[in-house]
Amino acid sequence: MTWTQRAADWTIRIGVHAILAVGALFMLLPFIWMLSTSLKTPEQVFGFPPQLIPPTPNWDNYLFLIRERGLLRIVANTAFVAGAATILRLFFCALGGYGFAKFRFPGRDKLFLFLLATMLVPGAVTLVPVYVFMRELGWIDTFWPLIVPGMANAFGVFFMRQYISALSDELLDAARIDGCSEFGIFRRIVLPIIAPGLISLGLIFFMSSWNDYFGPLVFLKSRELFTIPLAIASFQGQQGLTDYNAQMAMSVISLIPLLIIFVIFQRRLVEGITAGAIRG
Repeated sequence: MTWTQRAADWTIRIGVHAILAVGALFMLLPFIWMLSTSLKTPEQVFGFPPQLIPPTPNWDNYLFLIRERGLLRIVANTAFVAGAATILRLFFCALGGYGFAKFRFPGRDKLFLFLLATMLVPGAVTLVPVYVFMRELGWIDTFWPLIVPGMANAFGVFFMRQYISALSDELLDAARIDGCSEFGIFRRIVLPIIAPGLISLGLIFFMSSWNDYFGPLVFLKSRELFTIPLAIASFQGQQGLTDYNAQMAMSVISLIPLLIIFVIFQRRLVEGITAGAIRG
């Protein structure tokens, strides 16, 4: 490669990275503004010209959330709902995926197609029947409607089926010959092998449940049970005004756990989704 070709190659690379950097800046700008607003006073929020960085950070917004709004309780509620829903969904989706992938029974393929077809049904269609059913069980204004109905997730079963289909049948048959039960095979052999897929699917489930607004809005009535999305929405329209600085402070807090989890597991997330997509 000549010097001219190398210079052209470096120029192209620098240009591409510059374009990506500008695009990344535009994508990060809303998050930077959110953090900035959370450190402003109400007067600074509506000040003109707008200030990206406040001259004196105002941490009273976060102290207000802790002292007046029960921030720790809200975070604990959200973590419990998201954690319990994620664990139960992973277990039942992996179990269902194992059944569809490694067992043959009459109507298996038709049942699997029916399961996939349920993904096409809008949630609004099933909202009223689910609400009536939860009311009859006495679960309104509890966390159970946010955890139990979504345990057998169609997407999760499909994802796990594609992942488990690539497992060797000879390995499972050898375990059966050694006298291991089917559930023992699932627990001791299948689950450790599909751990990358479980991590990827778990991240998807956790983020979805953490950010869920519609479910808590429908089923939760008591302020003591509020999750973070409901707490963020509660700042809107109070006494005719929206408390933007406190709302942004709550939004920043809601983002921190997801950001930490994504940074730690981002490689696992991409690898697991890619592997699940090309399996089967």
